[in-house]
Amino acid sequence: MNHAIDKLKVPLDKKTKLEDIDPDNTHGLTKEDAAEVHAKHLERLSVLQYQLYAEGRRAVLAVLQGIDAAGKDGTIRRVMTGLNPQGVEVTPFKVPEGKEKRHDYLWRVHNAVPDYGEIGIFNRSHYEDVLVVRVHGLVPKSVWSKRYRQINDFERMLSENGVTIIKFLLYISKEEQAKRFRERLEDKRKNWKFSPSDLKEREYWDAYIEAYNEVLEKCNTEYAPWYVIPANKKWFRNLAVAQILLETMEGMKMQFPKPSGDLSKIQFE
Repeated sequence: MNHAIDKLKVPLDKKTKLEDIDPDNTHGLTKEDAAEVHAKHLERLSVLQYQLYAEGRRAVLAVLQGIDAAGKDGTIRRVMTGLNPQGVEVTPFKVPEGKEKRHDYLWRVHNAVPDYGEIGIFNRSHYEDVLVVRVHGLVPKSVWSKRYRQINDFERMLSENGVTIIKFLLYISKEEQAKRFRERLEDKRKNWKFSPSDLKEREYWDAYIEAYNEVLEKCNTEYAPWYVIPANKKWFRNLAVAQILLETMEGMKMQFPKPSGDLSKIQFE
């Protein structure tokens, strides 16, 4: 799987276009191969989460982006299974409301950054302010075009202050999106997930792809890298995200803190 992970990471030195990526690509892996590996990844992630909490001086932030029905909720369920819920904070970002509208667009995002010792998951994120806002013309280009730089500065600041950032773009095909929408309509248990506005948003598919391409070009950095995950196959999506998160946390080389005193002298009666 390691060679696949390298291919999923958006390179810093060349332009990446979603149109050139196959959302069905599983890089030679099969569903059967993935099941056992995924289970082992989840066990190891539980250990690393414990180390992160014990160390208590850094945090991990995973950003999940994707077009409607890309599988953000499913990824969170499948990848975070087995982690201690006390140390994981999931924040969904919807249309700003109330006090959020009376601050700059990054205010609510900064407030949701995980505490040291915790893993934070953003279900959508600050990138909505260069995606939805751009596609629907909610603010002029003179405003949203400056946000790429602002977002890079924001993420650099977080990185320099102990927050390890990993960004995942879950990429599905337009045909796969239609299939998932039909499933939501046909399965009464999933009806609640469907909204007529989903079909309206689908009309902007090409505009969203163009916006995502610019995000990958302008906001892919060494300190906050993007990974494009072929997400038509849910099992591959889950495995890839779990492994990238695992390898990132392994690379942090976390250490358990030293005890406050000499434990060898402690005796129990």
